[in-house]
Amino acid sequence: MRTAKHKFEIRRNRVRSKISRVSDRMRLSIFKSGRHIYAQVIDDTKSITLASASTLEADLRKQKKSNCNCLIATVVGKLIGERAAKAGVKAVVFDKGGNRYHGVVKALADAARERLQF
Repeated sequence: MRTAKHKFEIRRNRVRSKISRVSDRMRLSIFKSGRHIYAQVIDDTKSITLASASTLEADLRKQKKSNCNCLIATVVGKLIGERAAKAGVKAVVFDKGGNRYHGVVKALADAARERLQF
């Protein structure tokens, strides 16, 4: 019987196997916990993080009690898009990890898509 954690790992491995084939673009990686959401633009060839944004930043923390909802995810998506554009990144590959593409993850991706090309 597959547990929720096992399904998550299956989805994560499936996404990463497809992303690893694309080496000419940076990777927009998402991590979602119960309370916060984090986004990073990573250059896998050099193994460095070019831009990052999360709900742990001081101005975002003051907005809501719950920091992992669609409204805050949209703000984080806009932030990561702006910071990546400043770093010179134009196109990225979206790495949703093992998360399903709906709700918070979709809101963040749509907001980042305004500045970045997926």
